[in-house]
Amino acid sequence: MPAVLLKLFPDSRGAAAAELAMLLPFLILLMFGSFETGKFFLDSHTIQKAVRDGARYAARQSFTNMPCGGTATNETAIRNLVRTGTTQSGGTPRVTYWTDPATITVTITCDTGQTYSSAGLYTAVAGGARRVRVSALVPYNTLFGITLGSASVQARSEAAVMGI
Repeated sequence: MPAVLLKLFPDSRGAAAAELAMLLPFLILLMFGSFETGKFFLDSHTIQKAVRDGARYAARQSFTNMPCGGTATNETAIRNLVRTGTTQSGGTPRVTYWTDPATITVTITCDTGQTYSSAGLYTAVAGGARRVRVSALVPYNTLFGITLGSASVQARSEAAVMGI
């Protein structure tokens, strides 16, 4: 072997750069995976909080606005509150890609078994105690704005209608 080649083998000046070049794709994947996971949890928390706000708002409606097994008379305002934080239409969505109010469902159920309807607030109310459930199923957009086919954020909250 020539003496020039023997001098190259013990030289380790480029070893760190070569190791970094091999590890860099994994480090970038780990970094962006962490960012994406954090964004998913933030969006999930925001949507859960929005649905909870909507259920609280709906629970404070009058009994006439929340008919048993029917549709809330102000369902549009409830959906707007959940999606944008305001009852008026045209607000900015809490999550940038949440543009469709049809992803929000408002369901009213009544206590037909008279479990909670025999005393207190609900004695004079036709149909008895009412519960409102607000749920949302929002298709999730990734950090780079890519919609994944089946990935979605789901949230649900329920409250008793107080008829105030």
